[in-house]
Amino acid sequence: MAPPSILDYRPISTLVRVEHKVPKAKYPAIDFHGHPQALLNSAEGLASLKASMDSLNIGLMIAAENQSGDRLTRTLSLVNASPLKGRVAVFTGIDLQNVGPGWAERAVSRLETDIRAGAVGVGEVGKQFGQTVRKANGQRLRLDDPELDPIWEAAARLGVPVFIHTADPAEFYKPMDMHNERWLELALFPGRRITEGQVPFDSLMAERDNLFRRHPKTIFIAAHLGWQANDLAKLGKLLDLPNVYTEVGAVLYDIGRQPRAAHDFFVKYQDRILFGKDSFQPEEYPYYWRVFETRDDYFDYYRDYHAFWKLYGIDLPDEVLKKVYYKNALRITKGLPQAGWPK
Repeated sequence: MAPPSILDYRPISTLVRVEHKVPKAKYPAIDFHGHPQALLNSAEGLASLKASMDSLNIGLMIAAENQSGDRLTRTLSLVNASPLKGRVAVFTGIDLQNVGPGWAERAVSRLETDIRAGAVGVGEVGKQFGQTVRKANGQRLRLDDPELDPIWEAAARLGVPVFIHTADPAEFYKPMDMHNERWLELALFPGRRITEGQVPFDSLMAERDNLFRRHPKTIFIAAHLGWQANDLAKLGKLLDLPNVYTEVGAVLYDIGRQPRAAHDFFVKYQDRILFGKDSFQPEEYPYYWRVFETRDDYFDYYRDYHAFWKLYGIDLPDEVLKKVYYKNALRITKGLPQAGWPK
């Protein structure tokens, strides 16, 4: 009999185990890495968003979609006229194109205007930053370029956090061969592979870390556990910087496959980790609740092309859950509503 393809082979586990489905978070969560997108554009969309948030116990959603100017004020007007007033916050963005003479003054002025209009932070600064964005003179814009210093210093002065997505998973930069554990995803979505000639993963990480060190008064949040959840010791060195935080969006597959190490890591860095989901798919949030809140063994991840392995619950203590779900986000984002959360 010919062996099945990797796409067709889906063995049914014979393991008998206790299951604890968790449809709602134990404590109200702040989605620090939200992308509700078109749902913010109409009363109907906001009503749909509210129903999903209520069913999942998401207390607040941050739209990390680089909204600025008229778009920012329009979104906030719609939200504030809806039942989601006080439950949706918005990040502003930074236009990183054509950095050069005069850029810093314009960028800082725009940031100040957007914060006055109601934005609560900066982000999500996209992964093109450091890879494909060019300066006015045609050079690649490094993450730690000194010409960017005024915008990071302005964020510190205004007291707003900066949320940065740097690079893609390290496997996307490696040869696409039988040893690459993201081979299936790269085969299904070939556009995700980082081809030779682009900036290497380690170089981007070094520039990012240098940026964080250069601006110790600025609060930075590294998206996706910094794409280093597969190496918690290395991620821990990043979080040892006093101004650096991180969030868990789209990397549950790495957390749930190392339950003991992940449990200890979350306990150790409980003051530095935020909840975030990234893509807004309501049916996927319960997987996060189950990993964080239970001791369940060997259950599926929600996207099998990300991870062909199973997940395990890491059973976080209640106080750690509260910090990850909402307390840390409230502490570093002063523009969020501070009242009404559990103690």
